[in-house]
Amino acid sequence: MAEVNISAEVRTEFGKGAARRTRRANLVPAVVYGHGGDPVHVTLPAHQLMMALKTQNVLINLDVDGKSQLVIPKAVQRDAIRRFVKHIDLLIVRKGEKVTVDVAVKTEGELAPGSGLLEHLLNSLPVETEATQIPTEVIVSIEGLTPGDSILAKDVKLPSGTTLAIDPEAIVLQVVAPQVEAEATDEAGATA
Repeated sequence: MAEVNISAEVRTEFGKGAARRTRRANLVPAVVYGHGGDPVHVTLPAHQLMMALKTQNVLINLDVDGKSQLVIPKAVQRDAIRRFVKHIDLLIVRKGEKVTVDVAVKTEGELAPGSGLLEHLLNSLPVETEATQIPTEVIVSIEGLTPGDSILAKDVKLPSGTTLAIDPEAIVLQVVAPQVEAEATDEAGATA
């Protein structure tokens, strides 16, 4: 996984008014915390942050006053209407450290002909992995599945060094039979 470099500035103003001024300046208020240290309040360039967040579980190399730290997004608050980032919490991580993240589940292949509908019970899979080796997605083959077939979390092939952080018996995908509406037959329904 590639690291994204972002420079941050320490934030000294707090509160709703200060946050609005920060956003008007095209910056995003953020908090950096972890490893028992005091939280550091910073501002990040909005456009760079938005581009970085397009990659799920992005690893950010954050430069704060000349000190570089690896962080991952922990909580992202977005505007309900316009979807811009209002605030972000960043968790400090170290190389070799294990973190628990959600990884997107993608499918490949085709269901058996006329077999039914594929139902995603989990769109992402919680996994524990090394902070600098976070997979962007896991691929699940659905080739030839028929109604009644399901894929459990333990059946998903994970990259080396990655383990499940969920019950192995949890259903990730299942194939359900198509619902056929029975035509209402009315004995007196013949038109005259």
